[in-house]
Amino acid sequence: MPDFKQDSPITTLHRLPNASLETIEDELRTFAKRRPMTLILPSLFSELEGPALPGILDELEKADYIDEIVIGLDQANKKQFEHAKDFFARLPQKKQILWNDGPNLLAIDEQLKAKGLAPEQPGKGRNVWYCMGYIMAANRSRAIALHDCDILTYSRDIPARLFYPIANPNLDFEFCKGYYARVNDRRQLSGRVTRLFVFPMLLALKKVLGNIDYIEFLDAFRYPLSGEFSMSLSMLSSMRIPSDWGLEIGILSEVYRNTTPRRVCQVDIADNYDHKHQEVGTNDHKGGLSRMSFEITKSLIRKLGTEGYAMDKSFFRAVKATYLREALDMLESYHADAQLNGLTLDVHQEEKTIEMFASSIIDAGKTYQKMPMEVPFIPNWHRVFSALPNLQQEIQAAIALDNQ
Repeated sequence: MPDFKQDSPITTLHRLPNASLETIEDELRTFAKRRPMTLILPSLFSELEGPALPGILDELEKADYIDEIVIGLDQANKKQFEHAKDFFARLPQKKQILWNDGPNLLAIDEQLKAKGLAPEQPGKGRNVWYCMGYIMAANRSRAIALHDCDILTYSRDIPARLFYPIANPNLDFEFCKGYYARVNDRRQLSGRVTRLFVFPMLLALKKVLGNIDYIEFLDAFRYPLSGEFSMSLSMLSSMRIPSDWGLEIGILSEVYRNTTPRRVCQVDIADNYDHKHQEVGTNDHKGGLSRMSFEITKSLIRKLGTEGYAMDKSFFRAVKATYLREALDMLESYHADAQLNGLTLDVHQEEKTIEMFASSIIDAGKTYQKMPMEVPFIPNWHRVFSALPNLQQEIQAAIALDNQ
């Protein structure tokens, strides 16, 4: 986004004209001598057979400043895991594949379950958490970045611009979030959960509760649901993450808890970004965007609870009503933006989606009131290694055995 305005408590690193990827990568090679970099790739096996991941590897082959790539592999049997080893073999960096469904890591998981420390549900959160555990156990990296494996518009600008703020010793950032525009291959404005739910929801919370530092912090991010971020090793060690679809908001909540806004930044990582698209889903919140909005709302509510805010039925009704008004007003702005840029936007379908998102607010509120003591975060790895002192060596041994 070609501007240079700084209008929030966090620093925005823009994509300005004449920015040179080659210059950034040259500097990263120098930084890597003192600050080794590790990239996390959380992947389903099905993504190895999809259209995006081969192109991602084509680009990562050229990112020689990355010391290690850690691939979290979900939903793979033995034959598929062996195929994955061949698939990723062309990467020149050191690499480790975490076969999350294999016997060695499942044995680790059983140890954690016995102590009440294991993730309670499968998914991206669990995958990312185990990758973090391996990086902590290996203790080789000083800058860690993560991005998804379904990015159809991938270029190596993405890891370079993510790593730079954390790896550069002349900067003082502990966490960096990627942002970008979202337009799909059908010339449609994408990013529905962010556009139609998160942004108007944050505005609604401001109107109902007034100015709250936590909400102001979330609202500072241009794309709070992006799956691309980087952080220092010290930030990683204190990170608790949700295991549900509230992962991105949950991570930002942990960043807010563990550091100050001046040590947080966001960076423009792509002119356009497209990946696989979720179905809208239904009002039962069992899948698609419906489930995402429901679990994001739960994540926001839990955090507000820890900040000392009491929330009853009338609160959730007020938030829902305010959200609806803000979302519909914002939709008019998106429609104008789309028309000017030659994009299509189905106003009728977007209004239906907004109505479905509104129901998520009420249903998430009911869930919170029924289970106010629910603990959704997976423990951080400091706690895990304290409870099981030998686990660091056991994790490394299990992964080394799988990757022979």
